[in-house]
Amino acid sequence: MKPALAQTLAQKIIARAAGRDAVDVGEIVTCRVDLAMFHDSSGPRRLKPMLEDLGASIWDKSKVVLVMDHYVPERDQESRQIVRIARDWARAEALPHVYDSVGICHVVVPQHGHIRPGMLCVGGDSHSPTGGAFGAYMFGIGSTEMLGVMVTGEIWLRVPQTLLMDWGGKLQPGVMAKDMVLHMLGKLGMNGGQYQAVEFGGAAVQALSMQERMTLSNMSAEMGAQAGLVAPDQVTMDWLRKAGADVQDTTHWCTDPGASVVRHGFDADELAPQVAAPHSPANTSSVDQHRNTRLNVAYIGACTGAKLDDLRAAAEVLRGQKVASGIQLMVAPASLQDQLAAQSEGVLQVLLDAGAELLPTTCGACAGYGRSLPDHAAVISTTARNFKGRMGSPTAQVYLASPYTVAASALRGRITDPREVLA
Repeated sequence: MKPALAQTLAQKIIARAAGRDAVDVGEIVTCRVDLAMFHDSSGPRRLKPMLEDLGASIWDKSKVVLVMDHYVPERDQESRQIVRIARDWARAEALPHVYDSVGICHVVVPQHGHIRPGMLCVGGDSHSPTGGAFGAYMFGIGSTEMLGVMVTGEIWLRVPQTLLMDWGGKLQPGVMAKDMVLHMLGKLGMNGGQYQAVEFGGAAVQALSMQERMTLSNMSAEMGAQAGLVAPDQVTMDWLRKAGADVQDTTHWCTDPGASVVRHGFDADELAPQVAAPHSPANTSSVDQHRNTRLNVAYIGACTGAKLDDLRAAAEVLRGQKVASGIQLMVAPASLQDQLAAQSEGVLQVLLDAGAELLPTTCGACAGYGRSLPDHAAVISTTARNFKGRMGSPTAQVYLASPYTVAASALRGRITDPREVLA
């Protein structure tokens, strides 16, 4: 009997979606899509006219999720029109899974149990690889590809090589998943995983909470990866069952010993808090390299930096304290569910007492929408990207960091190592 071919987690998911026992790296295969997600910006305003031109209908409405998160709350005629198109289309199509103004798609979708291990999912947003934290193969696509998925329920892809980011050791207090991914970007660059599948593993990853794993997978997009995966385990199963997902045994969804991977080793014990300087997430170094950089704005928001665990970290730093004079601290929770949980725990009140301004649970400033950054502002942010002009003013200087570091920097009015405050 021929021995089974060792497969990576990515290969196993793709093989299942392609109706195969195994697939080889470099093969081009056609896959069945288990879930298609898009939002008010990427979805109906583009898909509706194309579907009408084709005279086509949606292949399976039960597998479609629409989230209104980019242009809400509506602030002008353009945003009102975009959101109205999305809402009207959702009603006309009787879409069963619509989430309107309750949070950012990459957080809301798994919180409602839509993503499970072994699924192949697509999203109309570049940070769709967030779903990989749950052991699903999820990646971002453009409107033309999404049109094909909407009509056929299928998509083709090239089976990727897997890059294994193997994290040994244990993170120290004040260091988070955001620091891990910024460090990887600093070492490998923004094209370090281009069109590949990045898998995060090792003791330090296994010790992370579900929301911290989501941060890793989310920012695999900054590496250029198609997908960012974490093999599911008991942490995954417990979280998904709480979210109402029907989760079966996940032991199959892992990379086999002997499967072909390109390994990169990292030591969590030695990792210091990281900061990405303008204007690239890969322009990363230790927080010490930016110590005492003066700031005007601190922003805790976005799918990669304002989940419940992120808000808890910021509150740990700011409890009983006030932000520095002249600092504007803005907090935009990633979802209404996380905001309500933070409120119930007293976390939200700690942030407000410290001087934070609470913003809506939307993409907001991360997508350059809502509260604009002042010209020439020095900003430290928990967002995923600091490209020039992305958050508003092209003259703003945006530094990326973890919620711990952003909160500590707001407290001091300058970029600060959070371990100094926590100590």
